[in-house]
Amino acid sequence: MSTRPIRGKYFEDFEAGAEYITPARTITSTDIVNFACLSGDFNEVHANFEYCKSTPFGEPVAHGPLVYAIAAGLQYASGLNDGTLLALLQIDGWKMLAPVKHGDTIHMVSKVLGKKESSKPDRGAVTLQRRIVKQDGTTVQEMNVTLLYRRRPQ
Repeated sequence: MSTRPIRGKYFEDFEAGAEYITPARTITSTDIVNFACLSGDFNEVHANFEYCKSTPFGEPVAHGPLVYAIAAGLQYASGLNDGTLLALLQIDGWKMLAPVKHGDTIHMVSKVLGKKESSKPDRGAVTLQRRIVKQDGTTVQEMNVTLLYRRRPQ
């Protein structure tokens, strides 16, 4: 176990209805290209400017999982999960609602929907509604996630 201070919230700290907002981050063309390289997903809608001129987007758009991954990193940067998150258990109803392009700035709003004690006394599950929002207020992705958190040590 690490001896560094824990910044994250424990299972007991979450209350239904509470909302948490992450810092924001701008998506770049480099992010999109790097994710294509990492994932092997070079679909033209992500990697071909000329092809994208014939799409409703007009330019390459970020991969849905890239946007989700960046939002997860922003949640970590907020300190919410630091030292207390154990696992991602489930994602329900993941919807891609609007494109994210180079230059868009995103952040995530997480609202606690509920929590459930685990059969193991040192952990519990928290369900959050997550909305990933860009600079103009448009929700670009939404889903419900269930995460496993540590319980506060006795």
